[in-house]
Formats: sequence, structure tokens, C-alpha cells
Amino acid sequence: MSTATPTAIPTAIPTASPTALHRAEKPATAGTAARADGACTVRECLADDTGATTAEYAITTLAACGFAAVLVVLLKSGEVRSLLMGIITSALSMGS
Repeated sequence: MSTATPTAIPTAIPTASPTALHRAEKPATAGTAARADGACTVRECLADDTGATTAEYAITTLAACGFAAVLVVLLKSGEVRSLLMGIITSALSMGS
């Protein structure tokens, strides 16, 4: 009967931020050298669009919430409410 030797289980799992992983995968462009520490120049950092989609969704969600708030305020006003009731009443009276 053979016994298998247990493999060592690592006590700490190395982690890296998504931005660091993204930079590590990008090859060095012409005229620049890849840095071992993962740092980037100002131009490289500004050109990096990691997380841009998330920011776009956040801005769109905030804009939609603002638009919804404006609609709620408008629809609660008496003038708009009476206008809508007039439209609905005339539409329902046309059918009969």
C-alpha cells in the first residue's frame, strides 16, 4: 500500500489589484520600457481606461435618478395633473 505525501497548502494567497494585473498584461509600447514595480507615467495612467465602464454606468444611473425626480415633481403639480386627467377623460369618452 502506497501512501501519498501531502502537498503543502499555502498560508497566504498573493493578491493584486485589477489595475496592477491590467498593467502587468500590457506589453511595453514603443519608446517605453516596462517597469517592474507596476508604476506608470502620467500619460500611461491617463490613457488607462480600467474602470471606465463602471463610471459610465454610475453617471448614467445618477442622471436617470435626477430625471425621475424632476418627473415626480412635475407630475405632482396641480396643472399637470389636471392636464393629464383632461387627456385621459377625452380619450375614454371618444370610445363610447
